[in-house]
Amino acid sequence: MTAYRLFGAETSPYSVKVRSFLRYKGVEFEWIGRSKATDEEFAALARVPTVPLLLSPNRPANQDSTSILATVEADHSEPSAVPDDAACAALALILEDYADEWLNKLMFFNRWGQKPDRELAGERTMEQLLDGDLPRAKKKTRDQIVKRMRDRLPLVGVEKKNEKLLKPSFERFFTLLNAHLEKSLFLFGGRPSAADFAIAGQVAQLLLDPTPGDWLRKQAPFVAAWSEFMAEPKAGGPFKPLSELQDTLLPLFKDEVAVTYLPWAKTNMDAAEAKAERVSLKLDGKAYDQITQHYAARAFKAVTKAVASSKDAEGLQAFLDAANANEAFA
Repeated sequence: MTAYRLFGAETSPYSVKVRSFLRYKGVEFEWIGRSKATDEEFAALARVPTVPLLLSPNRPANQDSTSILATVEADHSEPSAVPDDAACAALALILEDYADEWLNKLMFFNRWGQKPDRELAGERTMEQLLDGDLPRAKKKTRDQIVKRMRDRLPLVGVEKKNEKLLKPSFERFFTLLNAHLEKSLFLFGGRPSAADFAIAGQVAQLLLDPTPGDWLRKQAPFVAAWSEFMAEPKAGGPFKPLSELQDTLLPLFKDEVAVTYLPWAKTNMDAAEAKAERVSLKLDGKAYDQITQHYAARAFKAVTKAVASSKDAEGLQAFLDAANANEAFA
């Protein structure tokens, strides 16, 4: 048995995120697909019913993908996934949280909010959970999965009234990311950061679904190619300083991250601290309203602390000012 064991699912962006990271680190691990065959063992080890779940030789079982990446980085420092430039390291943490908490909304919206994507996703999930041993009433089982996932959409903020914001956010982010990756092998230069693994995990899911997958391959081909490479990435060179990345990285923050995710994340964090049930604000000039997400609030609070501790990093404050992003960290 290998020292590391990873319970995950091909349909889980966070599982793909962790698996790719372990491969990059050259860590030997056992991949255990979540299914009815492994459910009893998973349930005995897990604290929450979601993947990933990483079992490590010297650390407690962990189901938080961001924490997993940080602890594996601490235990296996090479090849590094932390940019040498302290400003870039802080920006990587922001983009990792963007992927985990905002881009995941866009993935859910595309996968479960529209036909034929949700039906095909339901079939994939059914095959995974049942180990390919499909029931006679396949359509009924698939439809039950689809209904269960659609019932979860409001929990992540995918409601009908928010769709007019989510679709342009998706297209804007990937158009800007495509322009950046056209000039850079990874987000911060010649090797991947935690942000690369987080974003690529979401993109891997979007490429499985026909509507967003077709759009990405046609409109953001560098993103699609990068995502495939991120399944098992290799360092192609050193990280770059922020000054060499700013031309295409700044628009990504200014025109998308600071327009949608940052104001939502800060308002959601404030709502969680005030014990408010819902979050309401305007994003990109459009009304946005959803249930308060407490895990996302804790995650963003950790990001704000990390950014605050890096406030003296060369170029960081100037970058956040130029991106209209400083208010979220005030």
